Amino acid sequence: MARKAPLRMLALILAFFGVLVIILSVYPIIQYEYVSRKRFPRLVSPITEQEHKSILMQSLKDYKELGNWSSEYDLGQGDSDSNEYRLSIPRLKITNAQVYVGGEDLSKSLIQYPGTARPGQIGNTVIFGHSVLPIFFNPKDYLTIFSTIPKLKTGDEIVVNSGSVMYKYLVSEMFEVNPDNLNILDQRYDDSFLSLVTCVPPGHPLNPRRLVVRAKIVKI
Repeated sequence: MARKAPLRMLALILAFFGVLVIILSVYPIIQYEYVSRKRFPRLVSPITEQEHKSILMQSLKDYKELGNWSSEYDLGQGDSDSNEYRLSIPRLKITNAQVYVGGEDLSKSLIQYPGTARPGQIGNTVIFGHSVLPIFFNPKDYLTIFSTIPKLKTGDEIVVNSGSVMYKYLVSEMFEVNPDNLNILDQRYDDSFLSLVTCVPPGHPLNPRRLVVRAKIVKI
C-alpha cells in the first residue's frame, strides 16, 4: 500500500494538469463565442451543406500560409517600391509590427493583401495576421500577434508608419464573415480605411470565421 501512494499522487497530479490544460484551451473559445454574439455582427450568407464541408476541410489547413485562408485569394508580391511599413496598436501593446505587401508567410510578418489601398490613400488597406489561443499572445511573435484583436473597441487607435509619414486610424466597426467572403477586400473611395483580419475564435480551427476590425483615418 505504501508503494502505491506515490503512484496515486502522481496520477492525481497528472489528472489535475490535464484538466487544467483542457480548461485553458476550451474556456477562451467558449468565452469568445459568448461575447462575440453581442459585440460582432456576422455578415454571412446562407451556404449549402457541401459548401459547409468545403469550408470545414479548409479549416484544417495550415493558416500560417495566407493562401490557405481562401481559395479565392490571388496573392501577388505587391509593388516593387514601398513594399514594407510598420503598424502599432497601443491598446494591445503591439509596436512597430512589420507589414509586407503581398507574400504568404504569416509567421514572419503581417501581410497586406496586394491590390488594396496603401496606407493613407483613399480606399481600404486590408491587413491579415495570425492568431492562436489568447494565453499565448506575444506582440513580438507573428504567429500570435492578432490573438487579442477581439479586445479592441470602437475609438481605439491604430498607427501606421510608412517611410517618414505617420497615419493614425480609429476603430469604427468590428464584424465577422465566413472564410470565403471576399467583400472584406472591397474598396471604398469616400475616405481612407484600414481593415485588420484574423481567424476567430482564436485557436479554434474547426469553426473558422474571420474577424474584421475596420478603422478610419483621422488627421494628426
